[in-house]
Order: sequence, then C-alpha cells, then structure tokens
Amino acid sequence: MKSLLKGKMFSGAVLTVLTSAMIVTGCGGNNANNNTSGAATNAPSNAPTDAATQAPETNASGTVTLAGSTSVQPLAEELGTAYMEVNKDARIEVAGGGSGAGVKAAQAGTADIGMASRAVKDDETGIEPIVVAIDGIAVVANTANEVENLTVDQVKGIFAGTIKNWSEVGGKDGDIVVINREEGSGTRDAFGEIVLGEEPFVAEAIIQNSTGAVREAVSQDVNAIGYISTGGMNDSVKAVKVDDHEPTEENIKSGLYPIQRPFNFLVGDSKDPSAVAQAFIDYVLSEEGQAIVVENGYVTAK
Repeated sequence: MKSLLKGKMFSGAVLTVLTSAMIVTGCGGNNANNNTSGAATNAPSNAPTDAATQAPETNASGTVTLAGSTSVQPLAEELGTAYMEVNKDARIEVAGGGSGAGVKAAQAGTADIGMASRAVKDDETGIEPIVVAIDGIAVVANTANEVENLTVDQVKGIFAGTIKNWSEVGGKDGDIVVINREEGSGTRDAFGEIVLGEEPFVAEAIIQNSTGAVREAVSQDVNAIGYISTGGMNDSVKAVKVDDHEPTEENIKSGLYPIQRPFNFLVGDSKDPSAVAQAFIDYVLSEEGQAIVVENGYVTAK
C-alpha cells in the first residue's frame, strides 16, 4: 500500500499563537511557476476555474482570515506559511473551532474563508465550497490483528456495537475494543455520516481527543479498532482494507475506497473574496499548493 504518512514542511515563517487564532507570519521569496489543479467536486461558481492556465497572483497585499475545521487547520497553516514565502505583503491568520464554526464564519463574513472537513449540508446556505484536498479516513487496527479486510457493513456494525467480537468478522476470539473520537470532531462527524448514517456510535467506546491518541490506543491493544485521517497514518497501526480496497491515494481519488471526505474552503456566495483572499485560494489550488497537500499526506483536489 502506498504510504500516506504526513509530511513536514519547513520554512522561514514564524507561527505565533494569539488567543484563539494561529497567526502565520511569512517572509519574502521568489515567485514560482504554478499551474493549478483546480477543485474536484461541488466547486463553486466563484472558484478560480481559470487558474489552471495562469500562475496565481502573488502581489496582493493584506490579511486573510480562516476559521473552522481543526482537521483542515494544520494543512491551512502549512499552505499559509508557504504562500507568504512568495507574497511578503500578505498575512494569513488561521483559527480552529470546528467545521460548524467554519460554516458560520463564512456565512456571517467573520472570516474571509471558512474551513470544513466535510461536505456542505443542504441547509447550510449562503456559502460556496471550494475543495482544496481530499482526506481518506482509514480504519485502523493493531498490527498483530489478523483481520485484513472488512466490508462497510461490518465497519458499521463494529462502531454501532452490533458486532462485538473479532471472530464475527474472521478474526480470533476477542472482544472488540472500539476507539472513538470526541463529539465535535470533524473526523468523527464525517466517519459517522459516511459509515453509520442514522445509527449512533456504540456507547461503550473509548473516547480519544486527537488522531495521535487514537493511533496510540490502537497500537497498544491487539483487540482495538479506530479511525484516523490517512494523513495521520504511520507504522504503529495498520489500515484495514474496506470492501477490498486500501486507503491509497489512487483508491481515494478514484472513489474505490469508500470512507473519504473533502477538505473545503468556504466563501460567502453574496460577494467575491477580497483580492488577497482570492490570490491565496488560487495559490492553494495551484501546482505548488497542491504539492503541499500531497506532502502533508492528503490527496489533491483534482
């Protein structure tokens, strides 16, 4: 399986935490030749659809504020840092708060760009999503667990609590220990919507508050199972195939791997983004920006 380990990107930028916002401060640099990949699905009408044929503008000045999904936040910070290496007159400020907060920020205009680690719901009006990356959600088991493949229905049964023993899905006799994320987690919301639908999570699950904590818990218990972003995968756990497909970049992009979600930038649909916000969006969708997406373990928007 092609590894999707989260990469690191180093730059001369300085990241300063100011209360609730992550202030990303960059330094000057030379403009690179960039061709955008473009948004994949449900791209908005005001998305930079012609950016694929031109290099993104880098001389716009001003501040761009982003708020929302804590899953998208680290990637947005990396992209912001890199962007300001080619645009010393820009300032990118990134704050978390969750996907719901990102929707509200975009609707109210309290941020230039909202962030959501899920698709926009039908009742979330007044905003347009721009897909900047695709995140596969890997179902992870202990490396000593002999189960290699599960169906979506089996994954649903495990996390809903109707399947309780590994022997029910071809494994050794042993009670399944479900590791779940906390309420409000974008990853939990996306996993629940994709896999469980209207079914609730099993009440007996062990709750962890981060990707790293889920990974650590699964790595220490042979009977444990959890789910994490593919960008958070490492060798301490194994990704179980789902419907015979591994969560590789190719399978996620093609749709063969079924548990995946978009990373969306959200903009208000009543007016165009500011010049510097549009320039940043163009950069994120450019060849250079999408390379950063890949370096961080995610799948390009197109």
